[in-house]
Amino acid sequence: MSNQLHIKIVLVNTSHPGNIGATARAMKNMGLSRLTLVNPVEFPSGVSVGRAASALNVLEQAEVVGTLSEAIADCTLVIGSSARSRSLPWPMLTPEQSASKIVTESKNAQVALIFGREDSGLNNEELQLCHYHVQIPASDQYSSLNLAAAAMVLCYEIRKAVLRDNEEPGRVERDYWDQEKASVRQVEYFYEHLERVLVEIEFHDRDNPRQLMQRIRRLFGRVRIDSMEMNILRGILTNIEQKIRSLRG
Repeated sequence: MSNQLHIKIVLVNTSHPGNIGATARAMKNMGLSRLTLVNPVEFPSGVSVGRAASALNVLEQAEVVGTLSEAIADCTLVIGSSARSRSLPWPMLTPEQSASKIVTESKNAQVALIFGREDSGLNNEELQLCHYHVQIPASDQYSSLNLAAAAMVLCYEIRKAVLRDNEEPGRVERDYWDQEKASVRQVEYFYEHLERVLVEIEFHDRDNPRQLMQRIRRLFGRVRIDSMEMNILRGILTNIEQKIRSLRG
């Protein structure tokens, strides 16, 4: 069922191999199979194999990469699990809302659900690579969730969304939208290009950024640009660069 969906679960810098195995088991329980590990402290490991139980195929097929940017470069939707409020608020989803978005978009494009380190979660730079954040509404008295437990909760929500979708198939955005969403790789190239132009016109000072690029990321993350719109924006930036060069002789 969900093997027809393009969903990857991404674990960032996991320190305990048991959490990798337990997450693999949770994924298989809920019909998911694509696991990506970003710079794990220990992998492969007999501990992760033991915790995976009958989900060894998920571990054996796991992709290991060095950076989060590499892990999500092909994704058009990225949702990061976050238990902490940030100085710069980001669009926040409930587990049910995140699962609905993941299932809908994964029918036609690659999506990712990201989990951070056991002790500190995802850092600010990593969270800014996400379109949305998701927070599990745990008790205020003890809100710290084990990594594998958090993965199980959100994978279960994905499973429920898949089952709902099978029972009530409906029209999805792809049915009436004319272009694919821009991938993370395309969006990152755009941000690099935009920042270069903003520095060139002296609107942005890298030594005194004042959260400008973070706020721009948040803005465009809400809009969810498609590939044609991205080409238009990149073309505008290129034209600005050409005009600057011509004016300077």
